[in-house]
Amino acid sequence: MSELNRRSFLAGGVGVAGGVGAAVLLGVGLPYALGPSSASSDGAVLVSRLRRPRPFTQPLRVPPVLSPTHSTADSDYYAITARQAAVSIVPGTTTRIFGFNGIFPGPTIISRRDRTTTVLHRNELPIPIVVHLHGGHTPVESDGYPIDLVYPVDMRYLNAHRMAMGGSTKGMPGIGSDDAGDVSHGQRVYTYPMHQRAATLWYHDHRMGFTGPSVWRGLAGFHLVRDEEEDALHLPSARYELPLFLADRSFEADGSFRYPSTDPTMVNTPGVTTSFIAGVLGDVMLVNGVPWPNAAVDRASYRLRILNGCNARRLKLRLDPPPEGGIVQIGTEGGLLAAPLAHDDFELAEAQRLDAIIDFSRYRPGTEVTLYNDFGEGEMGRIMRFTIRPDSGHRYNVPDRLSDLRPVDASRAAITRSFRFQAGGPGWVVNAQPFSPDVALARPQLGQLEIWELFADSYHPVHAHLDPFQIIARGITGPGPYDAGWKDTIDLKPAEQARIAVQFNDYAGRFVFHCHNLEHEDMAMMANFITS
Repeated sequence: MSELNRRSFLAGGVGVAGGVGAAVLLGVGLPYALGPSSASSDGAVLVSRLRRPRPFTQPLRVPPVLSPTHSTADSDYYAITARQAAVSIVPGTTTRIFGFNGIFPGPTIISRRDRTTTVLHRNELPIPIVVHLHGGHTPVESDGYPIDLVYPVDMRYLNAHRMAMGGSTKGMPGIGSDDAGDVSHGQRVYTYPMHQRAATLWYHDHRMGFTGPSVWRGLAGFHLVRDEEEDALHLPSARYELPLFLADRSFEADGSFRYPSTDPTMVNTPGVTTSFIAGVLGDVMLVNGVPWPNAAVDRASYRLRILNGCNARRLKLRLDPPPEGGIVQIGTEGGLLAAPLAHDDFELAEAQRLDAIIDFSRYRPGTEVTLYNDFGEGEMGRIMRFTIRPDSGHRYNVPDRLSDLRPVDASRAAITRSFRFQAGGPGWVVNAQPFSPDVALARPQLGQLEIWELFADSYHPVHAHLDPFQIIARGITGPGPYDAGWKDTIDLKPAEQARIAVQFNDYAGRFVFHCHNLEHEDMAMMANFITS
C-alpha cells in the first residue's frame, strides 16, 4: 500500500458501507473497501472469470461421515489426510482444492460427549497447515494455535519458495517468524476430550496469516457432538438431519478457485491485495461444495445444521414460501437452547451456526421452497432450493423445553475487560495492537467469570477459543434476537458495543480470540489470552 493510501486510511478517508458511523463514533480510521461491496458485510466482491452455473440444477451432496480407524472403551481414533484433489464444482470444469481427505467440505466427524476423539492429521499439501476444532473445549496442545504448524510430508515446494525469499517464512510485519511454535513434520495427533455439550462444531485450517486462502480452497469440515440430553429429544436424524456448509467462492476461467492473495504461493507473505483487505466476497454460493443446489426432501420435519463458512460474508436466511411455524431454532454454536425460538429470518455471521427444525410436511408435493440470503444481491440473494417429494415422513413436534440452560449471573463476574476491534497497523488490530505470539491482552483465571466489553468499528464476528460465552447486552439493551444460548462467535456490527460473560475452565495455556472475517484475522486482528 502506498504511504498516501495508508495515511488516508488511518485518517478515515476510505470506507465500506456501514463504516462511516463507526469511525465517527469510535474515532478510528475506516476499513478498506476499494471494490464493489455489500452494505451488510465488510469487503469487496471478487468477480469470477468463469460463467456462473445456473442455480438449482445440481443435487445437494452431504459430506460423508468418517469412520474411526479403531476404538477403545473410552476413545475413538480417526485419520485424515490434507491433500490436493481435482473435483467437479462448476459443471464442465475441474477445481483443484486443498481438502481434508481430498474433499470439500471434509469428512464429518461425530463424537460423543466425554468420549475422547483423537485425530491423526497428515499433511500431503505443499504448504504448512494448523488444524483448529472451532467450538471445541480443547487442551492447548491440540487447540490449533496459529504457529503450531504441521509441515508437509514433502518439503520441496515449501523450501524452494522459502529460498526464493532468502530463508524462512515470515508473518505479518512485527509478528515474527512462524517457525517459533510447536511445529511437527508430516503429521500431528490432535486429542479432544469432548467434555462439552452436544453441538455443531467445525474444523478448519488456522495457520497464521493464511487462514483465509486455506479455508477458501477447502480446508474445513463438520464435527458434530452428541450426548444423552440431545438423544432424549429424538430429533430428526439420519436422512432427516442435513448439515449445510454455506460458502461463497469465486472462480478463474479454467474452474480453479480465484483468491486475491498477496503471495499466490501461500508460503512467504500473508494477506490479500489492497482492494480486499476488508474481506473477500465470492459471487458463487456453494452449499456443501455444490453451487446453488436443489435438495429433494420428504413431506417431513428436518433438522438443518447450518454453518456460515464464508470468509467475510454475513447472511440473512429466509425460506419462501415460509414453513408453518417459521424457522424453529433449537440450538446455536454452544448447543441446545433452553427453549425453541421461532424466526421469520435469521442472521448468521461468519463461523456462526444455526441448528433449526424446518417442517416441510405441510407443503404440497412439487412445491419449490427457496432458501434466500436477504443480505445478498442478484444471484447471491439465493442459497439453495428444497423440492418437496410426495413421500411423507415423521412430523416432529418440538417440545417447549429443550435443555436445562440458565442465563449467567453477570453480577458474579470478578473482572471486566475491554477490547476494541478496529482498523490500524498492518490492517486490523485489537486494542491498537497487531497480533504477536509474545503479547497477551488478558490473563484469565480458570473458573473465574469475566465480563468482556467488545467495541467494533465495522463488522467483526469475534470468536473466542476454549469456552463458549453468553451475550448479555448490546449497547444499552439486552441481547439481540439471534443471541440466545451459548455462543462461540458474536456478530459485532459497526459502531457497536457488546458485553459477553465468559468463564474459561480446565485447560491452562495460551489461546487466541480474533475476528472471524478471515481477511481481518490474517491481517493481524487476533490476540492472545493466557489461562492459569
